[in-house]
Amino acid sequence: MPAIECRSLTRYYGDVRGIEDVSFAVEDGEVFGFLGPNGAGKTTAIRTLLGFLSPTSGGATLLGHDAADPVASRRARERIGFLPGDPGLDRDRTAGAFLDHQAALRGESSRDRLVDRFGLDESRRIGDLSRGNRQKVALVAAFMHDPDLLLLDEPTSGLDPLLQEEFAALVRDRVDDGASVLLSSHVLGEVAALCDRVGVLREGHLVAVESVSDLRSRGGKQVRVRVAEDVARADFERRDVMNLRVGETVSFTWTGEYDALIDLLSGYSVLDLDVVDAPLEAAFMTFYDGDVPGPAGGGNGGRSAETRGGDAPATPAPADATADSGGGDR
Repeated sequence: MPAIECRSLTRYYGDVRGIEDVSFAVEDGEVFGFLGPNGAGKTTAIRTLLGFLSPTSGGATLLGHDAADPVASRRARERIGFLPGDPGLDRDRTAGAFLDHQAALRGESSRDRLVDRFGLDESRRIGDLSRGNRQKVALVAAFMHDPDLLLLDEPTSGLDPLLQEEFAALVRDRVDDGASVLLSSHVLGEVAALCDRVGVLREGHLVAVESVSDLRSRGGKQVRVRVAEDVARADFERRDVMNLRVGETVSFTWTGEYDALIDLLSGYSVLDLDVVDAPLEAAFMTFYDGDVPGPAGGGNGGRSAETRGGDAPATPAPADATADSGGGDR
């Protein structure tokens, strides 16, 4: 059974779409990335999965438990590590007191090791900590009970590059121990380095689920070629050529087959040729050109939460959502 199975999950805020008809699965031992800009629906999906928001329709299971069943969902969350996108930590507590509280709820088998690993000073008041150090506290809280499933919303926000590398190593360690991970991010490099597959969210719709390698190939190849002859620009103005620049060196993004590229260049005496993968950003942007796609079978045309400038409109949190304010699941 998958660690997460999401079936046509939909969450509306009145007539404003948070997510609509989202379906995917996260397999055991997999790192699955939610990729999309701010406002795409990533946080809404995670909060609905955890039961902090009630779905408008559809459903999901976490570790085999029905996410919409309060008792089953609470039982699942005992084995889940959750890192909110904006941890609402109690600023008047020390880091140690906050972690003591979290440990009483779920355990702390790896707490000391993680505190040392992140260089966290537990004696300091949370309100006196920098953004990066508060993120360290939330990370320790999410990981310290060795969860079987991790749901991490923008986990490296506020971390410096060295700590981002430490976080990536921590995720790999948990996966090596059998855990599964759902990781939300708009940082493409982070997703490429950590994830096995990615789901691309656009205005509340899951528009693609692909392996990272397939996502990268979608962006095509960057080609730089220098030839002996004068270049006829018209030779390169074709469907599988984008971002064409003609000068002493001709450069473009190639989205076609290699054989067709060779045929194109065969009319010239090639002096120098460089072909590399296009940046992941180029692949990602292919999902953000043109009209907004609807879910399979069509949608109901509601406005997206993204039009409000955020991932979720401001609504009163359900009672169970107090867990979200603590930097870890309850």
